Amino acid sequence: MQAARLHRICIPKAVQASRLHYERARMSMDSSPAGVSPAAVRRKIAWRILPLIFFLYVIAYLDRANVGFAKLRMKESLQWDEDVFGWGFGIFFAGYLILEIPGALLVEHWSARKWFTRILITWGICSMAMAFVATPWQFYVMRFLLGLAEAGFFPGVIVYFTHWFPRADRARALSGLVLGVPVSLALGSRLSGFILQHDWFGIDGWQWVFLLEGAPAVLAGLALPFLLTDRPGQASWLTLEERQYLEQTIERERAEAAQAGSATLGQALRHPSVWILSLGILATNTGGYSMVFWLPSFLESMLKAQDPTATATDALNWIGLIYLCGFAGVVISGRSSDLTGERKWHCIAGQVGAGLFLAISLVPGQPFVLVMLWLGVMGFWGLFWPSPFWVLPTLSLSASAAAVAVGIINISANLAGLIGPAIVGEMRANGYADGTCLIVLSCCYAGGGVIIALLRVTPKKV
Repeated sequence: MQAARLHRICIPKAVQASRLHYERARMSMDSSPAGVSPAAVRRKIAWRILPLIFFLYVIAYLDRANVGFAKLRMKESLQWDEDVFGWGFGIFFAGYLILEIPGALLVEHWSARKWFTRILITWGICSMAMAFVATPWQFYVMRFLLGLAEAGFFPGVIVYFTHWFPRADRARALSGLVLGVPVSLALGSRLSGFILQHDWFGIDGWQWVFLLEGAPAVLAGLALPFLLTDRPGQASWLTLEERQYLEQTIERERAEAAQAGSATLGQALRHPSVWILSLGILATNTGGYSMVFWLPSFLESMLKAQDPTATATDALNWIGLIYLCGFAGVVISGRSSDLTGERKWHCIAGQVGAGLFLAISLVPGQPFVLVMLWLGVMGFWGLFWPSPFWVLPTLSLSASAAAVAVGIINISANLAGLIGPAIVGEMRANGYADGTCLIVLSCCYAGGGVIIALLRVTPKKV
């Protein structure tokens, strides 16, 4: 359901211009010099880099989303209106948009190791500082600073992978990060639910959520200079021949890409497909990001309507199950769309399915267990669509236009995070019922699917 953060420039396993291109790239890799096994090089790189980056991404997503969990106790403690939380949820993305592109450039031209170290330490400090906000403006400022601090991480990872993974393996490496979203939210909801129950040393549970969940980012930042390697030429864990082979392979691919040319921003903006994809993800992510931040509050209200003794922890425990269903959606959609080669209708099925089952969960008179069943199915479809979605630019645009379009589409994805939670906050502050807010989000999901249905896709032949 958060889906898109995925968004955000999130390119899943299936992002390959075509299977033929993939096979050619693999053949190029496998024509290696004597004494070098391409398969062994791939395994070394994967085991050295991917688990660490996955762990960091799980931390990143938890630190941006945990305010939705902590809100269940913050609202009672600080006596803030709902619109304060709505704007605070969304303003994170204002800071994020400012430094997203500069962060990627710094990884390319400076040092991923140093840049990620700075990012981790500052975002961890900002996340922990959230424990001490006392006024709405302090809340807004800290959320904005958290967005600034984290901004360059995911785009930087995209660039960092181009230094290590030839294009035949790059999309597969990136796909693992998509799974970090449901993993982070499922584990984070349970962990936050446990922490919220405890007021250690006179400090409220919601404050401990930020202190304990922000600290791992700081610790990881301090350790990162000793764990991460910037470029293959600096990798002491590869042999000299393996380093030379990897550098030559990646440099050859860069030269091929340069010869193919590139599209300008103006040329990309003249493509109707760019606007369809941008509006489609804007609509869908308006629902998706709002669900990430507001679902704990909605679910707590549902629980208390049926059982007045229900607690915030009960709500967060149920939410973990919804995100586990989302994990299944990511895995199945990636495999299914790869096997069939079909992307557009996989994407639409996820968008419309999420909206449909969210609406079904709102039918009055249902037992809570049945409502949770529908929300679990909604969670499945809510994370089913991003993987095939990010393949669509390569199917509806030329290679050079697609490269520029991804950046434009990603801006729309993050704008949704800015406006969606704020809209819900304003609706709740003005007395609209939870059901009305959720119907709006349901329409956002389904509306995104309707927009994507307008896209003209020319399947690429194998």
